[in-house]
Amino acid sequence: MAIRAYVPDPIAEWEGAITGAAAGVIGEADQAVSALNRDAPALAGLDALSRQLLRQESVASSRIEGLAMGQRRLARAAHDAGGDDTARQIVGNIRAMERAIELGSGPGPFRHEDLIEIHRTLLEATRDRHLAGIVRSEQNWIGGSGLSPADAEFIPPPPELVDKLLHDLVAFVNRRDLPASLQAAAAHAQFETVHPFADGNGRVGRCLIHVVLRRAGVAPTVVPPVSLILAADADAYVRALGAWRGEEPVEWCLYFAGATLTSVREARRLAKMIDRLRADWVLRAGNPRRGSSARRLIAELPAEPIVSIGRAAQLTETSRPAADRAIATLEGAGILRALGAQRRNRRWDAREVFDLLDRFEREVVTQPVDPTAGRQG
Repeated sequence: MAIRAYVPDPIAEWEGAITGAAAGVIGEADQAVSALNRDAPALAGLDALSRQLLRQESVASSRIEGLAMGQRRLARAAHDAGGDDTARQIVGNIRAMERAIELGSGPGPFRHEDLIEIHRTLLEATRDRHLAGIVRSEQNWIGGSGLSPADAEFIPPPPELVDKLLHDLVAFVNRRDLPASLQAAAAHAQFETVHPFADGNGRVGRCLIHVVLRRAGVAPTVVPPVSLILAADADAYVRALGAWRGEEPVEWCLYFAGATLTSVREARRLAKMIDRLRADWVLRAGNPRRGSSARRLIAELPAEPIVSIGRAAQLTETSRPAADRAIATLEGAGILRALGAQRRNRRWDAREVFDLLDRFEREVVTQPVDPTAGRQG
């Protein structure tokens, strides 16, 4: 029986002829991401917002692939993933997302080698490290039996075409003449269609979104958690991606732009939640004076909710004795709790940060989301 693989058209010179309402939503998405980044200096929780959104983005991207983990367990795994392969895979996703953003921020063109590096970063510390950074040399497929593509949902292009298609995709990413959200949508969909690796394609493809948004200059500081919105209804996300390979690529681009708008709205909501938590901590800690070690540590905890005395000293730019006193103050207020019984090398965590992040994620993911209705007024 003959099996037909899907070979996409090159997109390096794709014009993206999208007009009317769809063009309006795409333009609005770009404006919303830019506005979030412009407003960032006025957000008290800027650093925490940018770091936590990156973590939320990575966790959501991993969940789409069936990898789930709570925020507290993930934070502890970042210090020591140990034998927990799920933890190592999600931590790898965070590091891959961080590397993608670094590469998107660089002055030079995005390269084929950069795409390979993102994949290597994703898998190098996992049980799939033997696949890290290696473009597939065999036919793969999505869905159906693992033994044969006969009943597969989708069969990507043959391996001998993959390298050429990847270089074409990289050329598209380096263009400067398209709306950022349109370019990110097209680049992500084309990458998923090529499916160039044996594993990790979805996660690398979602990293690519942030390469494009960063290179386009619309997201220089804050990463909008697009994957969190896509994960809210993974089936709808997959169906929308299918439109890119069909006759309605505009439907995928519209879906993506709507998801981006929703992600910006949710990012702003998370920033307010972080600021309210900080304000509550200040009151519970006895309103420590501005500039004190305790006040400085309160400001840093939402971005880094697990600390040691040494790390607290670094974050607050104070001495270890001063950091020790700050931790004691916050521990006495129930803001920090010690991890383990030994004093030597002890760490403390701010569990309310993890509770806040888990609650935020549940509120987004467990509610029906219509990305095309995510427009801001």
